[in-house]
Amino acid sequence: MTDCRTEKDFLGALDVPRDAYWGIHTERARRNFRISSLTVHPELIRALAVVKQACCLANAEAGGLPSEKAAAIGRAAREIAAGGLFDQFPLDALQGGAGTSTNMNLNEVIANRAIELLGGAKGDYAIVSPLDDVNRHQSTNDVYPTALRIAAIRRLRSLAAEAAALQGALQEKEKAFAPIVKMGRTELQDAVPITLGAEFSAFAEAVGRDRWRTFKCEERLRVVNLGGTAVGTGLAAPRDYIFLVVEKLRELTGLGLSRGENLMGETANADAFVEVSGILKAHAVNLIKIAGDLRQMNFLGEIHLPRLQAGSSIMPGKVNPVGTEAAIQAGVKVIANDAIVAEAAALGTFQINEFLPLLACALLESLDLLAGIDKLLAGQVKQLSADPQRCGEFVDKSPAIITALLPAVGYERAAALAAEFSAGQEKNMRTFLIQKLGADLVERCLSPFALTALGYRDRG
Repeated sequence: MTDCRTEKDFLGALDVPRDAYWGIHTERARRNFRISSLTVHPELIRALAVVKQACCLANAEAGGLPSEKAAAIGRAAREIAAGGLFDQFPLDALQGGAGTSTNMNLNEVIANRAIELLGGAKGDYAIVSPLDDVNRHQSTNDVYPTALRIAAIRRLRSLAAEAAALQGALQEKEKAFAPIVKMGRTELQDAVPITLGAEFSAFAEAVGRDRWRTFKCEERLRVVNLGGTAVGTGLAAPRDYIFLVVEKLRELTGLGLSRGENLMGETANADAFVEVSGILKAHAVNLIKIAGDLRQMNFLGEIHLPRLQAGSSIMPGKVNPVGTEAAIQAGVKVIANDAIVAEAAALGTFQINEFLPLLACALLESLDLLAGIDKLLAGQVKQLSADPQRCGEFVDKSPAIITALLPAVGYERAAALAAEFSAGQEKNMRTFLIQKLGADLVERCLSPFALTALGYRDRG
């Protein structure tokens, strides 16, 4: 390689780009893991930087780092946590070693930036060591899962905001569409008349449940194993540091983090991530259902989704419901990611989980995808319009509306009317019923209020 510096580890020497803030351990991983186009999630890098900052503060307070060195390390970590030097994290997301390569990457970038701040040249680890100083009293096995929890909590909060916006958009349509009577359908067949507003209320209720589930997810992620070092025993870390480090992390993040009561259990097991992923899958399922129903209603002409782009390269004027289709596809990806999270967690062995990089990639992608779906669907919902006339046409022509008159006429009379309508020439069931039963009764039974009230009060 040209324009490079040479670094050494116990495996030998390796050239590293001279201007790179990463070092030999990152360079080896960069060459070893050229698997996918996926890189480590930026939120995970930011979270790892915050963890490194907390460890630095705890070490400094416990007397494990000189003040000048600690100040430089802390500043470098803060810069990365704020989004700096992101081009210095080139590693493939799918890497062996339980996240060790990513941890080493952070250690080296922070060390070389700290060296620079202290007036040294990159690679002069006599000034600041990536392992002895930046990684002091740490293991990948406690900093990486802790960072993943922080990253997931932050993305959960972003998801919650987008879900709230989607719920609000659905509730607005619930109110706007409250007077519009339409056919309810079960098993793709006419069932009973409902209102379009009530249909949107069911969508909003589902998203509301998901918001609550998402909120509860954060509780599952607040317990961290930081301070447990390699397997959760805290081996090679002083007690003062172990008790300080989570406190420092809590102050830096503003999150209600706590140290696990059994750090070995927290280090060995990844079931909390599986639980969270399952809740995310539930949200994906609801979003797929909502997007699918909107797509079908658009096809029937009951609503009109926003026209986003041309739908065909050969059929002029064709416009497809691409927004809902994109949402459905993203939701399917979240469901697939849930299987990946479960499998990765199950494959852990003994005291660690070797497959956390895959789990992290899938979990954080799901959080991003769901926030994107929520935002996309909220925009679609805000812009869609209803077609009351088309909704009314389906209602008026459907024999199934006789069900709404059961309290007034009884089952036998209703069945006879349905049979008479089917045998006759009349094509409009509402008109037929008005002729047979009178306009007052029919309009009262088919009013939006009567269709959405919880039961009836009398047979009047």
